[in-house]
Amino acid sequence: MPEGFIPPHGGYVNLASYQKAQIVYDATVSFCERFLDKRDRTCDQMVQAARSGKQNIAEGSQASGTSKESELKLTNVARASLEELLADYHDFLRTRGMQLWEKGSKQALYARRMGRGTNVTYETYRPFIENRPAETVANIIICVIHQTNYLLDRQIRRLEQDFLEKGGVREAMTRARLVARDRQRREKE
Repeated sequence: MPEGFIPPHGGYVNLASYQKAQIVYDATVSFCERFLDKRDRTCDQMVQAARSGKQNIAEGSQASGTSKESELKLTNVARASLEELLADYHDFLRTRGMQLWEKGSKQALYARRMGRGTNVTYETYRPFIENRPAETVANIIICVIHQTNYLLDRQIRRLEQDFLEKGGVREAMTRARLVARDRQRREKE
């Protein structure tokens, strides 16, 4: 067993869920600047929900070194924040009589394809987010939120599975202490 019991942690910038959440945040900031009055409470709520989605992934990843429970809870908070944001975009479209794209529509399939592959960032979406009408932009962001939520759902299931198989930090601490105690006993003999 390696020295210490705190597993590697952090590294959230490499998580696909974090990368997608960052796109959602940047796109939401742009959306709100373009289509909502800055004094509108909804504008602030949407930006804060997008920020919470991104930041809780980062915080959960960093906390994972000493608390798998915190990692799981914060990842779930990120997922819940993005669900709240998704509802805000649905409300935006509905209350303005705008169309929500069907999952299998030509437009949705195109937006979903943009999100596949490596090195997808806000720059991939910038020409669409910053130059298309509100209905199109909201629908594109909805597609990215769905992709992010899918990744977070998988991440949460994986965290649950890992906990069941490996346990948490307390168990690692106990194992490390037993190994150290055994080593100390053998050195005395």
